[in-house]
Amino acid sequence: MLLEQILNIIDINLSKTPMNLIYILKQVHLLYLRKASNEKKINYLRKQGVVIGNNCLINTMSFSTEPYLIEIGNNVAIANGTEFITHDGAVWSFREELGPVDIFGKIVIGNNVFFGNNCTILPNTNIGDNCIIGAGSVIRGKFPENSVIIGNPAKVVLKTNVQRFLYLQNPNLLKTQNLSQSEKKKVLKKHFGID
Repeated sequence: MLLEQILNIIDINLSKTPMNLIYILKQVHLLYLRKASNEKKINYLRKQGVVIGNNCLINTMSFSTEPYLIEIGNNVAIANGTEFITHDGAVWSFREELGPVDIFGKIVIGNNVFFGNNCTILPNTNIGDNCIIGAGSVIRGKFPENSVIIGNPAKVVLKTNVQRFLYLQNPNLLKTQNLSQSEKKKVLKKHFGID
């Protein structure tokens, strides 16, 4: 029943295009996974061929059409809106000359890496251990370990030990990680002088 309602909403006539059902079911499943637990996301991605280490936090389901070309180390956090792209679609512009070809590249992420919101990771990218990727960055190429990487195109802007020092100097660094939402709210309101 729910599937019929969804199909009616998006106005698809399955009797004329039966392959659309498979596509629609996959899209509905991905919508479900976006809201599912971290464990369910990781299990699904591993079944698709993504190599994922231990203790990872995944808040995206955009792992390209070739997810088996992606390797993620241990202790990696990936924020919402981040996309992994393992192919170069621009070869389309040369199809008359080159024929029916495509270009692909692996993506390898080291251990203890953090991705901010809405990053794009392009083919042939290798990110070393202990890196921080700033929100909105477009990443392509090889990046050394212990780097803070930001921008479009992404560049190493400083070492993670400098970022750690900056965090330790920040007056808004607060111990809230294990607090409930209500406890966290109290701490933040007090810290920022909000009644």
